[in-house]
Amino acid sequence: MATSLEISPKQRAEARTPGWVLVGIVAVSAAASGFLGWLVYYHQPADVAGTHLAFLPALNAAFNAICTVFLLVGFRFIQRRRIAAHRASMFAAFVVSSLFLVSYIVNHALHGDMRFLATGHAMRVTYFALLISHIVLSIVALPMILVTFFFSLTGRFPQHRRLARFTFPIWLYVSVTGVVVYAMLAAYR
Repeated sequence: MATSLEISPKQRAEARTPGWVLVGIVAVSAAASGFLGWLVYYHQPADVAGTHLAFLPALNAAFNAICTVFLLVGFRFIQRRRIAAHRASMFAAFVVSSLFLVSYIVNHALHGDMRFLATGHAMRVTYFALLISHIVLSIVALPMILVTFFFSLTGRFPQHRRLARFTFPIWLYVSVTGVVVYAMLAAYR
């Protein structure tokens, strides 16, 4: 006879995440990453002079900074077992990241990619190391964030906790380095 703490085979089967959900999340993430790669590196900008919505790069940095704050606050809430506050903070971080993505798409559709104009070798190496790690980890973070949210929203809390241990630091790094990359670009304009 099973105790109330043991999980029956039926409950275990019901708790499994359907494969199509994970495949769908990875497919959407891959399509989004591919679109952004095309937009940044191949699309011809509509406003090369940068006269329309010139504030978008600063807005993107602000979105990343705000996301960082929500992530840190959400982490603190979960450490204190304040589940509802944690959920609200993480949802706010997700919304701000989504707003960032929309603003990023509009900025790159209009203005294209910004060039880093610093000339010192050490500065350029530092910038490109940050930029490359930021880009690679943002591609990795997207499906991780979506799956982590899926686990939370569907009540799969053990899976949520296991994945969130990896998702959180990657998402935080991407948010922080987004601000740093913007600051470096702005300093050498």
